[in-house]
Amino acid sequence: MAQVKITRVRGDVGSKQNQRDTMRTLGLRKIGQSTVREDSHQLRGYLRAVSHLVKVEEVD
Repeated sequence: MAQVKITRVRGDVGSKQNQRDTMRTLGLRKIGQSTVREDSHQLRGYLRAVSHLVKVEEVD
């Protein structure tokens, strides 16, 4: 399965609580922090909810 690299590019001040919870679930606490995850439908739903706060890249 493909993997994606998720990098936090913005803070969550002023965002909704569910978006803050989603960022915590993804393991992103600080701006500039990155994580690599397996691509799945559930992950794509998380990324759709916080698309304005993260940058997503495909990893080979």
